[in-house]
Amino acid sequence: MISIAAAAISVGSSIFFILALAIISALVLALLRRFLTLRATPAYLSVPVFLALALPASVVLLVPIDLASSSRDGGGPKAIWLPERLLLVSWRITYWLIFALTWVILPTLGEYIDSGHRDTRARIQYSIRSNARYQMIVLGCATLGLIYISIQNGFEFSTIKALAMALAYVWGLVLAIYLMGHGLVSIPRTLFRNASVSGRLRRLQAQAPLLHDRLMDAINDLESLEAQVAQLQQRKTGTARDFQDWIEELAETSTPPELRSGILDPSSSGAVPAVITERYLADLTRRLQRARHQKARFVDAWDRLILTAADLQAIINSSASKKLEFGDYAQRSSFLPQVKLLTPYMRYQLYVNVFPNLRLVLGAVFSAASLCVVWSELIKSIAPRFSVVTLSIVSYHETPAPIGFGRQVITSMWLLYMCSAALVGVNDAKVWGNRALVRRNTYGESACWYASLVARLTVPTAYNFLTFLPKEVRESTTFYRFLGRWIDLTPLGKGFDYFFPVAILIPIMATMFNLYGRVRNICGLGLLEEEEDDIENNPSGYGIGGWREGRELIERELNGLGSLGLSARNGRSLQSSTDADGSTQAYSTSRTPLADATRPSRSTRGAAPTSAIEEEEEENFFQSFAHRVKNTIETTSRPQWLQGDSFQLPRWMGSDGNNDGNNGLARWFGGRSTNGGVRI
Repeated sequence: MISIAAAAISVGSSIFFILALAIISALVLALLRRFLTLRATPAYLSVPVFLALALPASVVLLVPIDLASSSRDGGGPKAIWLPERLLLVSWRITYWLIFALTWVILPTLGEYIDSGHRDTRARIQYSIRSNARYQMIVLGCATLGLIYISIQNGFEFSTIKALAMALAYVWGLVLAIYLMGHGLVSIPRTLFRNASVSGRLRRLQAQAPLLHDRLMDAINDLESLEAQVAQLQQRKTGTARDFQDWIEELAETSTPPELRSGILDPSSSGAVPAVITERYLADLTRRLQRARHQKARFVDAWDRLILTAADLQAIINSSASKKLEFGDYAQRSSFLPQVKLLTPYMRYQLYVNVFPNLRLVLGAVFSAASLCVVWSELIKSIAPRFSVVTLSIVSYHETPAPIGFGRQVITSMWLLYMCSAALVGVNDAKVWGNRALVRRNTYGESACWYASLVARLTVPTAYNFLTFLPKEVRESTTFYRFLGRWIDLTPLGKGFDYFFPVAILIPIMATMFNLYGRVRNICGLGLLEEEEDDIENNPSGYGIGGWREGRELIERELNGLGSLGLSARNGRSLQSSTDADGSTQAYSTSRTPLADATRPSRSTRGAAPTSAIEEEEEENFFQSFAHRVKNTIETTSRPQWLQGDSFQLPRWMGSDGNNDGNNGLARWFGGRSTNGGVRI
């Protein structure tokens, strides 16, 4: 009777496991649909990226099932469990597929997509050459480790297997600890900051000038490359005839000249070489793909910033009437959708009172969770029974009690939070170059890189979580017998997981005290893409790139005076062009130049106030006194003895009425001659 009941429970657990995998697959497909155009994405790209996301997500499901399966007894609590053989097969399939995707398939596929060549063979050769240096470094480290372990333990197949697992685990753990340290601080801090609507709007305004500059730079870079394509298209003789089809294909996917912004200086575009080669065209195609991706990235970021700022301003303005109505912007895509079922008063209460307080509560909860994870990392090698994570999963009597369904849910929540913190750390420490996720328009190489990063971080994070638990609980799991014992077999992995996680304090301190921003300000190093504390360094908002300038840029876009992003949505269509690799690129086709709407250069941008009443309210006593003194000096008329021509400079100082800059004091300091020449 007991075996029949156990079989029935096992069947129910298997059904639950299959349904959970189906839900994970559906969620991954929805995520891919958000960032990729699935119909235009070839299968050789979408399938590996899908597996690289779905398999790590299943690890969050496998670990609690493994814990319950290894700790259960005949009369234990109800839990989701699977037979040991099925768990072992699941771990083998999951781990080795993730291993192959991370170290071989996705890096090769990313360079294949980014090659720029039209021929499949040439693209494969480019991908192999691009990955050769990386693979040679990995192979060299593996060879040295294999020689050392073979001398110590003897040369066997298990030695090679242990070395491969240990190297992959150590590298993944170093990256996971670094990124997770950033995320454990960033998640609660973002919630606390976003609880203040006015503070969030001020930060968006501070980010607007930098984002606008990068968008303009991306447009200029793309138009410069498209100008080279136009020059190639006009060349009908010489070596250009051999690549005429390739050149015409590049011209078809470029923005027509009449629809470009018109802000690019024609002389700034690169010169086309006299001899056109396949290597030059491949490099030009690759740069075009990257430039289109970069432009689509900043156009999307600019639109989201404008829409979010407009929503936040509407929330602030609703404090007087107690009624909240969001503006119906063109093709609205803000994160704050207008719920039609709510009345304006209910919407006001929701966005002004409920959501801010909910963010504060969640921020406090995630702060406590981050403290628990950090404390568990520090205490696990000394006294694991004092670990908060351990106590929430394992019940202590004389020996650890079997794990039930409730504790399985808690295990999944801890694992999900740790993995989410590591992934949030990817955006917090922006040192990844031009890679970014863009809604429905992510570049294929970026998709491969992000999927590889997710796959690389999940297994080390899951095993690091397993080390929180007592030794008898950890070593009884199938996960440990499959992976952990091979890690402990090598000197590289043995004990590494117990001492290295203390280094999590380094990224935590760096994020809490803005170490990277301070280093950038001192040394001038561009370690981060954006500085979140600019508003704290410049609270008044005056100067180039301040929040006042960002507020003006946002207002111009919302009023239809700007020529970027949101204002062009009514007449702009993001056209899709499928490259040779099947990846979809988007570009704007209605960028109309507006002489009075373009942003002035940094050298001429001022910080003039937009409203005297508002400025007077925001100024302190010293700023107000300084402005009044300045106004008094500027409006004072000249004395009578300085008016007229009664006072003249001596001739040797250039008072002969000639202002050609070639006499008097001017010629002592290299004055410019009238013929336009320059004195050396």
